Amino acid sequence: MAGITDRPFRVLAERFGAGMVVSEMIASNALGVGNEEMVRKLGRPGTLPHMVQLAGCEAEWMARGAKIAHDAGADIIDINFGCPAKRVTNGYAGSALMRVPDHAMTLIDAVVAATPLPVTVKMRLGWDDDSLNAPEIARRAVDAGARMITVHGRTRQQFYKGNARWELVRAVVEAVDVPVVVNGDIVDFASAREALQQSGAAAVMLGRGAQGRPWAVGQIGAALAGREAQPAPQGEALAELVAEHYEGILVEYGTVVGLRAARKHLDWYLEAAGIALDKPTRTAFLNNETPSHVLEMIGAIFSGEWKAAA
Repeated sequence: MAGITDRPFRVLAERFGAGMVVSEMIASNALGVGNEEMVRKLGRPGTLPHMVQLAGCEAEWMARGAKIAHDAGADIIDINFGCPAKRVTNGYAGSALMRVPDHAMTLIDAVVAATPLPVTVKMRLGWDDDSLNAPEIARRAVDAGARMITVHGRTRQQFYKGNARWELVRAVVEAVDVPVVVNGDIVDFASAREALQQSGAAAVMLGRGAQGRPWAVGQIGAALAGREAQPAPQGEALAELVAEHYEGILVEYGTVVGLRAARKHLDWYLEAAGIALDKPTRTAFLNNETPSHVLEMIGAIFSGEWKAAA
């Protein structure tokens, strides 16, 4: 989730008990030539094993990217066979690799040979409903050295439409002898439990379900394990968390880029909290380019003072 699960977001998810966090998707060729943005994405968020996801379509660049990630402190390398975005698939990376399994395997071979770190693979069910080849690709990936498989329960052609078909992930579970993680439409304990039951997977992964709710990953994990979860922050605690995330984004990206990067997160926090601002207020909040003003509004809006004043 490029631009979403960046280091500031992962820091918060880990604090609330996430069992594992994964870097943003990193383009291996850009990383290989020292692209500043890709190097930034290598940043370790906390104390959990540092899982770095690489995307690309050329074995040489994937191997080089894996070595750079290793040297930067990665503990696990994940290979992206799942991104449906056109800018990725048009470059024959992401889920486009599921259309060329033989070539996809050369990338796994290259990464496994380049680093002693565990290598994992994230994929979709297939390119479309006529090619649901995730079980075959997963089996071949494991034979090539992959230690874990994550499957989003949609095809590439579905993008994010319709419902994730968790039951189709079961064929992947049955095809391999490594842990399989199910992903897609998991937003709470009930959906996580159902996804596990239908798929037979060993674990769940949240993506969009964590937007505006970095605490959700830890909460769901605790519930599945029968442990007491940390409560979702509310009132002043929520305002403080949103402010911390906002300031973290500005530090991570710099103020100019950070102001743009923060808008979507602020919008997701509003949505998750069920806060409906009138259009002028919402525009003034999300488009404000003065950090001190934004922080003041965060404090008022998320603590409930804004609503009381209105």
